Amino acid sequence: MADENQSLVMEFTLAGLTDRPELQLPLFFLFLGIYLVTLVANLGLITLISLNSHLHTPMYYFLFNLSFIDICYSSVFTPKMLMNFVLEKNTISYTGCLTQLYFFCFFVIAECYILTAMAYDRYVAICKPLLYNVILSPRISSLFVFGAYAMGCWGSLAHTLCMARLAFCDANTINHYLCDILPVLQLSCTSTYTNEVVVFVLVGMNILVSTSTTFISYAFIISSILHISSTLGRSKAFSTCSSHIITVSLFFGAAAFMYLQPSDTESMDRGKVTSVFYTNVGPMLNPLIYGLRNKDVKLALKKTLKRKVFS
Repeated sequence: MADENQSLVMEFTLAGLTDRPELQLPLFFLFLGIYLVTLVANLGLITLISLNSHLHTPMYYFLFNLSFIDICYSSVFTPKMLMNFVLEKNTISYTGCLTQLYFFCFFVIAECYILTAMAYDRYVAICKPLLYNVILSPRISSLFVFGAYAMGCWGSLAHTLCMARLAFCDANTINHYLCDILPVLQLSCTSTYTNEVVVFVLVGMNILVSTSTTFISYAFIISSILHISSTLGRSKAFSTCSSHIITVSLFFGAAAFMYLQPSDTESMDRGKVTSVFYTNVGPMLNPLIYGLRNKDVKLALKKTLKRKVFS
């Protein structure tokens, strides 16, 4: 019966963030503003890193890729999200939904490992400064980035193929503003046990590997900082690390709350609100946190603006 009805669902309806009419227009302008700031800030950071040779270091190479990922994965779902606020019914085809799911998972997983590489970069810079250029040579840095994209490709492919094997019969309203894994699983009229196991294993592995590596790196970093005799030196070192700690806490905290919980309707309602923090707020804050708190980026911005003014 499931096989016969599988072809009935040719498109899904995205429920959106809220169904309250009085909030639709304010939320449209809010998230449009967030998206525009995300694009401008991340493109600006990418441009600064590209144009200034003193930023051609492993730290900014990872930051360049983080900004690229943030632009891409925000663009995967934000246009459809904005449409939810202005259209009575926002639909997406079955193929479009799986495509969105694939690229969303790809960029989210890749970001996990880029953030992990950035934590390792800070560990080497603070704990082994004399070996920094040896340990994080251009080749090793490139391998880290390649590994992040490879993990993203593998993980997203696993999630998408598992989703493609399911049948969808009558229900077609996704309780979310994007085709995320758990909300789509709720609509299947066949067993989702295998999918849920894959989600738990892959998401758990990605979060565990990334967070454990990050926490271990920062345990060594904090230990090294506490051995610095100068108060000014300790303050400077903590300031360097605090940006990354804020970003990691926001990203992994919201992701863990969304995926490592039961997939019931109440959890989905809480989860889609929480997911705003790592899908919308995070990509907007990353360039602002790393840019506004970073002297090298500020210096690069001043130099670039001077060159434009006097050229």
